[in-house]
Amino acid sequence: MVESIAATSLLGHRPLHGGYHSKGISSRRKLLDACRIPITEFMGRKVICARLTRSGVDRLATLPIKARAMEVTKEAHSNREAEEERIPQDFRYQIDTAVDRKPGLWPPKNKADDPSLHNPLLRLERMGSGWLAVIFEWEGVLIEDYPDLERQAWQALSQEEGKSHLPAFLLRTIEGMKNEQAISEVLCWSRDPPEVKRMASRKEQIYQALHGGRYIFRSGSWEFLNLLTRYKIPMALVATRPRKFLEKAIRAVGIEGLFTVIVAADDVRRGKPDPEMFLYAAKLLNFIPERCIVFGNSNQTVEAAHDARMKCVAVASKHPMYELGAADLVVRRLDELSVTHLKNLAQTELTEFESAEPELQMEEEDEADRSSLEDVDDDFW
Repeated sequence: MVESIAATSLLGHRPLHGGYHSKGISSRRKLLDACRIPITEFMGRKVICARLTRSGVDRLATLPIKARAMEVTKEAHSNREAEEERIPQDFRYQIDTAVDRKPGLWPPKNKADDPSLHNPLLRLERMGSGWLAVIFEWEGVLIEDYPDLERQAWQALSQEEGKSHLPAFLLRTIEGMKNEQAISEVLCWSRDPPEVKRMASRKEQIYQALHGGRYIFRSGSWEFLNLLTRYKIPMALVATRPRKFLEKAIRAVGIEGLFTVIVAADDVRRGKPDPEMFLYAAKLLNFIPERCIVFGNSNQTVEAAHDARMKCVAVASKHPMYELGAADLVVRRLDELSVTHLKNLAQTELTEFESAEPELQMEEEDEADRSSLEDVDDDFW
């Protein structure tokens, strides 16, 4: 049957489907000999047949590979065209990263950085925890405090002015305030500025007379000041006493020239718990508030320091340690601290990158919620 089909074919040749058996010949040679098919070419009316050569066989073997490669290439091109249709040709499109891209808001600016410094090492040092300053209160922190003398001075002034005896809660309220602030805002003895100034000056004279110029360093204070001086950490001194009495006290204990900045009652309008004194000291030191550490001995100091975004170390000189728990660190003596403690307190935090706008928004939201609650009728409950 096969013989007859081959005889009547257009080629007029019988396909070779057999082979021969031989030894010592490779399998590839056998395969080529077994698949040797005559090629027929038409030239005019004549039919010319030729046997396949070895190069022709190799050419035939590569044809399926080339065809498959062309199919893969066409498929890759079609996939690429589909991707180009799906992705916009303008590569300047933005990817949504849920970050506000408004100018000036992102990336956030570090307050500790100073671009005017052309030395990158100095800029890096400023943004590290080693860039810090300390602000000391005078009485109760560096020298011994005498709160009884303060109360006696106020009671003596009230007797001179013909005022009633001051209760204990009022004396606790005016603790740490400027004399003028206490007289005009808390005691309400007068609103006349010259009269307020006169009474404040008289109260300070009474206190200095009772004090007698006794200035004694607290235990560990001198050692801690020497430690900060050795590490070249800037120091500021803050007190609600008039400058002439404060400078006299500094000369008496022999530490003049030790503080970079001295802020007295004459330099500010309000005392504690208002943070004005600490903010003014930080401004004179040329430090951001987040890198200033305040040393005080009362909750009024802790409140003022935190309002100024400063860290606070409370010294338990006249209050027990458990009453000063709002402070960032509570110690009995200053020599319990080291520079490592200060660096840990002044480490970089998110507050250096934040602005006051989110807090204002939160306050506005709280007011809106409060107003909505006030609108609810009591009969509903």
